[in-house]
Amino acid sequence: MASSLTCAGIVWAFLSFLCAAASCVGFFMPYWLLGSQLEKSVSFGTFRRCSYPVRDESRQMTVMVEQCGRYASFQAIPSTEWRICTVVTGLGCGLLLLVALTALMGCCVSELISRTVGRVAGGIQFLGGKCSCEGCLCFPTEGWCSPSV
Repeated sequence: MASSLTCAGIVWAFLSFLCAAASCVGFFMPYWLLGSQLEKSVSFGTFRRCSYPVRDESRQMTVMVEQCGRYASFQAIPSTEWRICTVVTGLGCGLLLLVALTALMGCCVSELISRTVGRVAGGIQFLGGKCSCEGCLCFPTEGWCSPSV
């Protein structure tokens, strides 16, 4: 198996993959905020939530659904800031994963990664990291006094 990467490029490829995987796992896990509601432990992020209240119309009361799941629709995400965070962080994760998988393929295929492709991949990786960071910075702008928090 010939590689088009130097030793530093191979280390970059594996570290890129580890960082992209950690970023994607963090994005999909619902443990961004932890708390309690109706004496139950709850957690939620921009994309998923665990143990959330639902109005039971037959009993005319609010009950806790003790399972994890996505929001029912994009509009069900609690605020505009969190919707923006979901899109921006998801875009960042996608870009990071694209570069990481391309770099890993460069470990196995000769002549795949040239100097120009490496620079472009580095730029895309920077953009993906920037999107992920901006999404995480946008998340707390909802306000700690809001009903959803």
